[in-house]
Amino acid sequence: MLPVLLFGQQASEIDQKLQAIMQHYQAIGLSVVLVKNNQIDFHKNYGYKNIKDKTPLQDNDIFRIASISKSFTATSFMQLLKQGHCSLDDDFGDLIGFPIRNPNYPEVKITLRMVLSHTSSINDKNGYFNLDVINPSKNPNWQDSYNSYAPGSQYQYCNLNFNMAGAVLEKLTQMRFDNYISKNILKPLQLYGGYCVDSLDHSRLVPLYSFDDKANFIEEANAYAPRREELAAYQPGYTTPVLSPTGGMKISALDLAKYMLMHMNYGTANGKKIMDKKYAKIMQTAVNKQSGYGLAIMNESSIIPGITLTGHTGSAYGLYSALFFNPAKKYGFVVITNGCNLPDSENFNPLLKDCIQALYDSFIK
Repeated sequence: MLPVLLFGQQASEIDQKLQAIMQHYQAIGLSVVLVKNNQIDFHKNYGYKNIKDKTPLQDNDIFRIASISKSFTATSFMQLLKQGHCSLDDDFGDLIGFPIRNPNYPEVKITLRMVLSHTSSINDKNGYFNLDVINPSKNPNWQDSYNSYAPGSQYQYCNLNFNMAGAVLEKLTQMRFDNYISKNILKPLQLYGGYCVDSLDHSRLVPLYSFDDKANFIEEANAYAPRREELAAYQPGYTTPVLSPTGGMKISALDLAKYMLMHMNYGTANGKKIMDKKYAKIMQTAVNKQSGYGLAIMNESSIIPGITLTGHTGSAYGLYSALFFNPAKKYGFVVITNGCNLPDSENFNPLLKDCIQALYDSFIK
């Protein structure tokens, strides 16, 4: 299934729209992929990979995609559910090896389902790059990692949930987190990517840029820190946050679109079955109805008026990413920028939203 580059009036129209959006938000680089009729229909790169030497973005360049990474963790758990290694209703404390209990509701079990859907009542107040922050035997302020409401009753986005989930994945599989994802998701789908920087071709990594208050861009060197010392002393099931299950996947926009096709088709793509349809649908079904959030996949109705799209966003080190699809009508979008000038907001990133709307208007509407 080869991607098709469209030429002529339609392509030039979308070029003009996307370049205008980039200019409006001072975007440095932009990669977009459109899926239509269940195949990649349009893809293109705009702007710069590296602003210093004006290197243009290329198809095989890879981005740290931030929180879209969470869906790889949840997909892995869908495989483990099928194999009988765990249940969504398992006590997460039993899985991770120390008590996971909200001190305000000590009798309420916090389950794997709650952790994967951000309904666990756990927060990032103590940080999320170290599991000790929530371990009662390691941190005297562990209670601060919990909100005041009952587990399962509300939704609050929390990165610690997924770094903990990555640790549990290692305990259940006896494989290092990044190696499990590579063997069971990336390689079967013939995708190039991963969580460990030193397992990847450094020349393909796209620099990420944030903007300061005066609209000057700053390269975020830590986005691809190899963490070699921490990895040399790696303890599976404990130091897992070094690999950042919550946001550390590095992959190209094109390969991310191929991964999206797998979710769009409920677990199967390119002749490879990654998970059962039953579990793919569980991922896409909202656990918390108000937020629309399932298991590392959300249902979002604010992007295109009158349409609910399924997917996820990412934001870190100046990068913004979006993967959204319509599973019934078999179209979808991947949009990634390595930097743009807009304030952080709880609302949907306007550059991503405008790009998806432009692609929808030009190719789907």
